[in-house]
Amino acid sequence: MRISFINPGDRRQVFQSLGIAVAAIEPPFWIAVLAAYLRNQGHEVAVVDANAENLAPAETAGRVAAQNPHLAVIVVYGSQPSASTQNMTAALAIAAAIKEAAPAVHLAMGGLHPSALPAQTLRESACDCVIDGEGPLTLTALLAELAGGRPDWSRVPGLWWRDPQGPDGLRSTPRAPLIQNLDDFLPVGAWDLLPMSLYRAHNWHCFDHLDRRQPYGAIYTSLGCPFNCVFCCINAPFGKPGIRYRSPGRVLDEMSLLAGTYGIYNLKIVDELFILKPEHYLPILQGIIDRGLRLNMWVYARVDTIRPEHLPLMKRAGVNWVALGIESANPAVRDGASKNMRARDIKAVVRQIQDAGIRVIGNYIFGLPDDTLDTMRETLDLALELNCEFANFYCAMAYPGSRLYALAVEQHWQLPDCWHAFSQHAYNTRPLPTRHLSAAEVLRFRDDAFHAYFSHPPYLAMVGEKFGAPVREHIADCAKTRLRRQLLEAPSAPC
Repeated sequence: MRISFINPGDRRQVFQSLGIAVAAIEPPFWIAVLAAYLRNQGHEVAVVDANAENLAPAETAGRVAAQNPHLAVIVVYGSQPSASTQNMTAALAIAAAIKEAAPAVHLAMGGLHPSALPAQTLRESACDCVIDGEGPLTLTALLAELAGGRPDWSRVPGLWWRDPQGPDGLRSTPRAPLIQNLDDFLPVGAWDLLPMSLYRAHNWHCFDHLDRRQPYGAIYTSLGCPFNCVFCCINAPFGKPGIRYRSPGRVLDEMSLLAGTYGIYNLKIVDELFILKPEHYLPILQGIIDRGLRLNMWVYARVDTIRPEHLPLMKRAGVNWVALGIESANPAVRDGASKNMRARDIKAVVRQIQDAGIRVIGNYIFGLPDDTLDTMRETLDLALELNCEFANFYCAMAYPGSRLYALAVEQHWQLPDCWHAFSQHAYNTRPLPTRHLSAAEVLRFRDDAFHAYFSHPPYLAMVGEKFGAPVREHIADCAKTRLRRQLLEAPSAPC
């Protein structure tokens, strides 16, 4: 069977002017491994990365029509788990264009957002069906039914499709069981099908070499997260908190391929928590050293999962950046988000990481349900005190698949008017209000905090000392760009 995978995206819509040269362009790992999995079964697979190539929906549809697949699948993820929803506007436009250009092609959509809202996704899209869950087992069964000539969708696990006789005109089957042996279903990716020369690392990831942001790689070594933070949607395709691992050997083989065949130096470990289980990450780190791989990596961790005794090995293996979910400085706000830690622990861990020669990206959220102007100011003050080598400032968003989304729907809180307005950087963005603040107040504070941090003299001095004058000038130049915000300019209008 012939199958085409499509990676949707519209960088200008999601990032405004930052999408031209500042924002990263991440390779779609899920598409790479799904393509390899099906190719290993004997299917003919093609990929269209509309995001990397910056294709319009009609151009994407033309590519798919030329490939003439039996099945086309739009896989909706993003450069971080929360980014899936913001890509739905582009995904829906691509689906409509494919149906117009190639109406005979069976069209499916899957990914994080479609798994969080499968029925709504099917109703909104021109797709014939929606894949609910991880995907490999559903795709295998779906292709088998198509190959048989008289498909019976009720035999495909984790599928939603249209049926006039079904409830509200839809039918679905229970999700496929979770994959237990990831190595069986997540092979080394089919990177040869992707436009590898187009992917670009984050600017801060390359502060040691701003002129070497390309090529760029991104891989998972595990799936899921055992925690259940109120704002996070990472577990939407899996149905519950939990974590499963690829074997260190499989991970090292993939890293070796990316480095050896594609010249990858900048590598993101996409796992929500790479630094969690030493029995998993220590063999990978040691294997990188033993294989002589030269990598500039960044990984995610929680403050309470960092083990100081492992930091030297992390650094030797090429972990140069650790992204820490600090979220809020206020204990009551943080505990309300199921993120329990003390400010003094945060400070101690950040210093331990930096003392090992590893840089820290502090991730902060403004507008959690209990936030006030005073508590958000506490968080900004903590960020300024920590003075991490980089910082991400987010507004609290009710991403579909998160407990915060369920709460927002239950409480009838106003949500964004369109899917790309869930982007933190979009013109139309609309964060959640808190119990004390409006959405506009939260957004204004976040944008002001961003500019306060990146123009803060101690921060610029630190950056200049660690990375040199060109990086300091790059940061100062980026900070000159102030995002336009519809919410702060005029009354809300439809997207």
